[in-house]
Amino acid sequence: MKKIIIYLFACSLLAVSCKDKTQKKELSQLNTPKNILFIAVDDLRPELNFYGANHIASPNLDKLASESLVFNKAYCNVPVCGASRASLLTGMRPTRHRFIDYKTRADIDVSDAISLPNLLKQNGYTTISNGKIYHNNEDDGIAWNSRWFPEGNIRNYQIEKNIIENEGSGQAQGGAISHEIAQVHDTAYFDGKIAQKGIADLRMLKNNKEPFFLALGFMKPHLPFNAPKKYWDLYDRSKIELPESHTQPKSTPQKAFHNFGELRQYKNIPQKGDIPEPLAKELIHGYYACVSYVDAQIGLVLDELKRLNLENDTIVILWGDHGWNLGDHKLWCKHVTFETALRTPLLLKVPGKTNGQTTNAITEFIDIYPSLAELVDLEVPETVQGQSFVPILNKEPQEKDWAVSKFKDAVTLIKGDLFYTEWTKDDGVAYARMLFDHKTDPLELNNLAELPEHQEMVNQLAKELRAKWGKDFLRKN
Repeated sequence: MKKIIIYLFACSLLAVSCKDKTQKKELSQLNTPKNILFIAVDDLRPELNFYGANHIASPNLDKLASESLVFNKAYCNVPVCGASRASLLTGMRPTRHRFIDYKTRADIDVSDAISLPNLLKQNGYTTISNGKIYHNNEDDGIAWNSRWFPEGNIRNYQIEKNIIENEGSGQAQGGAISHEIAQVHDTAYFDGKIAQKGIADLRMLKNNKEPFFLALGFMKPHLPFNAPKKYWDLYDRSKIELPESHTQPKSTPQKAFHNFGELRQYKNIPQKGDIPEPLAKELIHGYYACVSYVDAQIGLVLDELKRLNLENDTIVILWGDHGWNLGDHKLWCKHVTFETALRTPLLLKVPGKTNGQTTNAITEFIDIYPSLAELVDLEVPETVQGQSFVPILNKEPQEKDWAVSKFKDAVTLIKGDLFYTEWTKDDGVAYARMLFDHKTDPLELNNLAELPEHQEMVNQLAKELRAKWGKDFLRKN
């Protein structure tokens, strides 16, 4: 009897030991540093299949969305590429005098900040930047083990006539037009080359002992809308319509509108007035073609990640640097604080955590830095102003229900269904304002800011805006 008891006791100890080892192994696996595949897409608006736009051919992004947490209310902090990227990568808000335009450099505007790639590099990550991550490829050079950008004309034309008229210049003023339909291979354009460089890097990183932060900055659907013909063929232009919001109501401040100079620089675009409807539909067609083209390139990278058996140990995050207007409010490009320029696609795939969930929690781009840092168990520098959205992954309530974005004088508070914008002077005093309630006016056509019955709400939002735009918002240095 004693032998039986001793035997059972020994078995019990063995079982506890095995269970303990299993739990430690599971804990160890949970704490293993994760690789990060960081995908930026230039000028990508959330007009995508998984956001309800079933006219868009984006099968690879749709598949990624089915494996990710999809953010329905993600907003950039400034709707222009250089400033948006600097803000996101440092986790710091734009201010009246910081992160202003496309030429912004993080290492100049906030030279003392530790960027996200720099934090990862300091903690043993191999960091690689391919394509357009910062606007200036030399920005924040200390943060990267290597940087690469495709050689050639930044506008990347393939049709000989365009190349000749553009005289090899990187600027469209050389005579080039706003779009191109070329019978060429995907690698004829920059994004095809960026995808292939990303694939080559994944193969190289496969055998690295260190975790990696691989950043791929795709350049379409940025102007000019150049894509191989097969992607144009996915769409029937006769079925393309101008947006329902193709109007500029008198109640909206004139400051909200601009002459979309980024598009006007192309030879085939009139210098003044509205874009003629046939040309407008041609431009929308080109944008859609570029979305499908970049979708295909991203798909190649994600397929390789899976083929190399890196998928289960790699966080994938994909974001567009800001929204884009396709005739909305008769505008084109970004550079405004309407939702069409501020709302962005944001997908986060965390192995074992995400499988197609969606969230309506309001998220700012500055929240990406602290979220990724938390996911790989790194302490966030004090300069970071964003708030981690990891609680959403754990199905915990998200405390923050607001975002603040700005462009030049315009500063916008997004709170629930309300979009409140003020145009302010250097001292912070407003000289124009607009308020939209998305519950009743999702297209932002009815400005409520000057109506007497909404003044109490406007006054409250004005106070909240100043409380939330950051303590150093008005500081000059």
